[in-house]
Amino acid sequence: MAEKAAAPVLRHADDAASFTELVESAQPGSWSRPSPVAGWTAADVVEHLVSWSRGFLAGAGIELPALDVKADPVAAWKRHAADIQAILDEPGGRVLSNPHTGDKPVDEAIDEFYTDDVWMHSWDLAKALGREPDLGEQRCASALAAMREVEGMLRDSGQFGVAVPVAEDAPAQDRLMAFIGRDPAWRPVH
Repeated sequence: MAEKAAAPVLRHADDAASFTELVESAQPGSWSRPSPVAGWTAADVVEHLVSWSRGFLAGAGIELPALDVKADPVAAWKRHAADIQAILDEPGGRVLSNPHTGDKPVDEAIDEFYTDDVWMHSWDLAKALGREPDLGEQRCASALAAMREVEGMLRDSGQFGVAVPVAEDAPAQDRLMAFIGRDPAWRPVH
């Protein structure tokens, strides 16, 4: 995985490619399997990434057509990833305005709020598909350190579940997932 210092265009290309590999590896019947996010299926993980980000980009005047993830998760994800990559390839000086995040250049906003979401939700999708995800220990450790600095704000946002207890010497990926409310030992029920 690319480090945070990489340009937004490269980070998204890398994280989206990893997520695309997962999406393409799913068997047709896999989309209804539960995910580690309570109440979500594997398809819901894809739906979340596609739907919220398209609405978020409206703050930069970027209107992207709705995609039907339920009808074809693979096609919807690939179209979505290509749409976001095209915006990053040619940001055109656009600024995203959002009452919660302020004004940011669109490429920085995508990188800060969306690309990391793709990266973290790849863990959810991998688990839902019965795979063992590898988000990279260094990146997980860095993300966890940054999130701990703003834990109160993150918890208050409602975006993360209650932290799951995990050993302090657990791998950084397990500690990150536990921090955001995932059980690192979660397995799908077949």
